[in-house]
This record gives sequence, C-alpha cells and structure tokens, in this order.
Amino acid sequence: MDNSNGIHYIELSRNPIRFDAVSQLTNVFFDDSNKQIFAVRSGGATGVVVKGPVPNEDTVISFCMNDRGGAIRSIKFSPDNQILAVQRKENAVEFVCFQGEQPMLQDIITHQVKTMIHGFVWIHNREVALISNTGVEVYTVLPEKRQVRSVKSLSISIKWFAWCCDANVALLCTTEGNSLVPVLVKQKVITKLPKVDLASPSREVQESKVTLGQVYGVLAVLILQSNSSSGMMEVEVHLLNGPGLAPRKCHVLRLSLVGRFAINTVDNLIVVHHQATGTSLLFDISLTGEVIQDITYHAPITTGRSIKPFGLKLPSLSPDGQILQCELYSTHWVLFQPNIVIDAKLGCMWYLNLCIDPICNLISDRIRLTEFLLQRSSGKQVLLKVLGQLVDDQYKGTLLPVLETIFSRINKIYASWVQLELQNQTAQPSNVKTSTVKHTSPPIVLIEQLDMVQIFQRIARRPHTETILMLYLQSLNKFNIAAQEELSKMIISELIHNHSFDTLRRLVSYSMVLESKAVACFLLSHSDVDTAISQVAIDMLGKIQAHEIIIEVMLGQGKVIDALRLAKNSLGLDKVPARKFLEAAHKTNDDLIFHSVFRFFQMRNLKLYETLAFPKAEQCTEFIQHYNSTFPVDNSLKPQIS
Repeated sequence: MDNSNGIHYIELSRNPIRFDAVSQLTNVFFDDSNKQIFAVRSGGATGVVVKGPVPNEDTVISFCMNDRGGAIRSIKFSPDNQILAVQRKENAVEFVCFQGEQPMLQDIITHQVKTMIHGFVWIHNREVALISNTGVEVYTVLPEKRQVRSVKSLSISIKWFAWCCDANVALLCTTEGNSLVPVLVKQKVITKLPKVDLASPSREVQESKVTLGQVYGVLAVLILQSNSSSGMMEVEVHLLNGPGLAPRKCHVLRLSLVGRFAINTVDNLIVVHHQATGTSLLFDISLTGEVIQDITYHAPITTGRSIKPFGLKLPSLSPDGQILQCELYSTHWVLFQPNIVIDAKLGCMWYLNLCIDPICNLISDRIRLTEFLLQRSSGKQVLLKVLGQLVDDQYKGTLLPVLETIFSRINKIYASWVQLELQNQTAQPSNVKTSTVKHTSPPIVLIEQLDMVQIFQRIARRPHTETILMLYLQSLNKFNIAAQEELSKMIISELIHNHSFDTLRRLVSYSMVLESKAVACFLLSHSDVDTAISQVAIDMLGKIQAHEIIIEVMLGQGKVIDALRLAKNSLGLDKVPARKFLEAAHKTNDDLIFHSVFRFFQMRNLKLYETLAFPKAEQCTEFIQHYNSTFPVDNSLKPQIS
C-alpha cells in the first residue's frame, strides 16, 4: 500500500512517447540500444512505425515489409538506421537495407546458422553480434555484396544473456556451472572478462533476477535474491571495477520486502520497484552503510514512495480533453535500463525522472543529504538552497560541527577539481593547440567559492556571519585552496564591521586571504575606520612587493622619510622622482623634513650628475626657491637648475 502522503520522489516524464498498443494485430518491440520502440502490424505487412528516443515527429520512421512467415522475435535498426535486422526464426536473422526511410525489400539478406540464436545486438553501423547457445559471433554486413561475413567469434555454451549498450558488455549465463561471464563486444573484438563470483558453484541465477547497468560510470551486475536467514529479498551489486579485475560483490541492498521487483537506475541511484505495495525504493551506493566483510549493506535512503500519479490526456472533442489516470506498477509495465518504463497495453513509453526537492524534506540528516546531493546531476541548486537555510534561519551555535563537516565534503571535491585544472594547465606543452587538449569533466556537483559568497552575502553583518566565514575559510585552508578575491573582500568587510582587527592581522600574516593589489586597496579604502587597517594593507602590499603603492600610501600619510627610504631601496636612486617627494615634504609644513628630503636629492644629484643642481626636467624650481628662502646660505652654495 502506498504511504506517500502526497510526497513523490520519482515521476514519469511529462510527454510520453505514444505508440500503437499491443493487440491481436499489433506487436510491440523495444531496442534498448537505440531507445527505439517498434509497433509492428500484421508482421509488418500493414505497417511498421518506429518512434524514439524523444517524442518528436521528426524521429518517426514508417514503412511496410513483407510478412515472410513466422512471428517476429526481435527487430532492431543499425545505429544509423540504414539496416534493419529482423529475427523470425530461432536460427536466422534477416537484414533489410534502407534507402532513406524506405526498405529495399528486393535485397533482403538472410543469414542462417546451425545454432539457436538467443538474440543479437548492433555494435556498429555495419557490425552486428549474434549471441547463440554456442557462443558470440561478430559479423560485418556488406549490403553491396549482399553478404554477412564473420569477423570474430567466441565459443561458449550460453543459456541466456543480458546486454548493456552503454558499456558494450554482454553478461552470459553459461550452461556449465551456471556461471555469469561478462564479455566485452566491440568492432571486430570480443574480450572475455573474469566471471562474476556467485560464492556457490551450485547457485542458479534466473534471467529475470539479473539487471545489467551502469552506476557512477562503473558496470554493475544487480542480482535479486532472497536472504537465507530472514527470507526477505535483497539485491547484490557486483561491480566491474577495471580491466582484468573480476566483478566483485561490493554492496547489498536490503529491501525488507518479498514479492515481485523490477530495477531501474536513475541519476546513479538504484531504484527498486515493488509491485505489491506500489512503491519504489531508492539506494545510493556512494553513501555509507553497514560494512560486513568488505561488503557494504545499504538500507533505502528513505521510506518507499509511489511514483507520482500520471494523468494521460486522451483525444477528445471537448476543449478540456479527457484525462486517464494511468495505473502505476501495472502488470503490463516492462522496464528497460537505465530509466525506461513501457506500458505496451496503454501504448506509452516514459522516462523515469528524479524529484530532488521532496527528498530534502525526507532526509533529516543534513550531512547525509549533502553527500546525496553532491552526486545528483541536478543537485547543485538544491544543495545551495539547503546551505542557505543552514547558515540563515536554521543557524544555531550547535550547527557549527555540522557546517564544518558539510564544508569539508564540498571542498574535498572542489580541491580535487582545482588540482586537476592546475595539472592540465601546467602539463600542456606550449606547441599544443588549445582545441586538441582533452579537458577533464567537472564533478557532478561543484560548489565553488563564488557560489558560497552569494550565500554568505545574504547573511552579511549578522552576529554569526564572522564565525561561519572563518569556518569556511579554515576548510579551504585545510584542502590547500587559496581564498579568491570576492571571498577575501567579504571576510575583510565582516572583520572590519566587527572591529576584529587582530583576526584580520593574523589572516594577512598567515596569507589566508588573497594577497593582491585589489584586496590591499580594498583594505585601504576602509583605513578611516581604524589606523590598524592601513598597516595591515601595507603589510600585504609588502608581501607582494607592491612598493609603489606603499610609497603612495606613506606619502599620503605624511611619512615622507619612510617613503623615501623605501623608494631608494626598492626603486633605485636614479628612479626616485624628486618633485613628488619634495611636494609631499612641503605639504607636511615641517621644515626639518623638507630640509632632509631636499638635501637627500642634492646628494643624489651630486652622485648622478656631479652637481648639486636639479635637472630642469624634474620641474623643482618652486621647491628650490622655498629652500633658499627658508634656509639662507652663502650664494655660492645655493642650488641652481642645470
């Protein structure tokens, strides 16, 4: 029984692909490689309509073909839709070439074998793999020669098989020992992989209990079985972790139910549907669980919920139309990987979609929710919303450990991405064109500093904001991530607002905020609040050797002698502008300072030009006159202009 209470975290796609429903005259087939659905009327004699993978009229292919006797068992297009493969007999497959969207029925190629064909899969536009009871064989279809030529084969006794088109892997159940053997099938290549460890040689696995799919980019063999002690059903997850490595039982999903089940994968989640209760259970193998002998046992992320009810609009003369409430978890449903639901009797094909927002209300543990959202393709905005709530109206002092852990989860991924980007930039040779460089895909959810700044700006100048900012900055520092300009400015603003000048001084001293001219100038713009800020800015400028700005600041503060000393040491004697310093000294109205500065430049002139006189280009006439009037000396020693 559904206990959803109006909350649903799985829904059917809004616009299903509609096709002719199954009837006495119409058979329906689905090709999970091309995601095409075939409605075949009267064996093809009165029409074949092919739709998919999107509800778009441009993707519809309609044609007729002869009923050559025998019911169609399987029908699939090549990836380019130019060759149609049809199996009517257990030992033969027909290949029909197409010109445009119409079949060339006079040139049908029939390939017959001496074995029983379990099925076939296209692996290229002109290559097809036949999987029979005696093995796997790859053929090249040559339309111009009307031939089918064998290019590779693997002999193995096969009871049944499952196919994963995303990984090009067939899972073969052998008749000898009931082994499950993965086989990689590509163009002209068949590679037998290590078999799945079923723990017991006598264990028999039924085809209906096995699902083959990809979870987090890794091929997964999902086996539905009954727990020997509790009697409840569970799903074993065997992962093919790498080339040459045997599939290993890494996870077990505890269903705590009995009955009929079906499995989909949606956004790297394993969705287990239970027909009797009309609910779907969500499992995320990336989350922690109970570990027993290196196997992680998972409970559902939250209690089982029904798929969201779906109303199908029917053709009607009424402007409002008629709405048919579809039967969920119907006995007519057939599920395909990764997230396809087909109701052949109703004539609808849907994609299952994840509704993330309701899940946020069902997972009370904010850390676990963060880990969950970091792995969802549409999780970023939802996670930012959750973070905004945590630092805003839900914030309490007790949340600090929670926030610290969440920041660590976010920044661990962020740090890995920053490191990869850095490696890509440093490893790129100068003679390699940018277009040829392989770019690393970003993480599923990447929360960068600018994202966090937007959240922090909403709580600016509140009592707890400084604490949260320091916590985030500490987390960045833990993962060796440098604070960027916007974050640095916000932290500085909060510290100045709270008069936390000692903290500000320590942050600059330990280089925990960005050291740049822009940030230093931002500090200087707040120097009227407290003199300590100006000194912090000068310290930062000194660390980045921005001596010219420091000199300007010192001159503005009337520290002419200190500025002159710094200019001499950093710029060099010949590059110190006399007029600027004489003007600054004159503005101090301190004759002693003016005298010291003036005499400094006289000595400079003597050293550089072998005369006390100032070069005319320095335009120091007014200051020479001021010196002569303020400090009268013998006319022979009065400075002149050369």
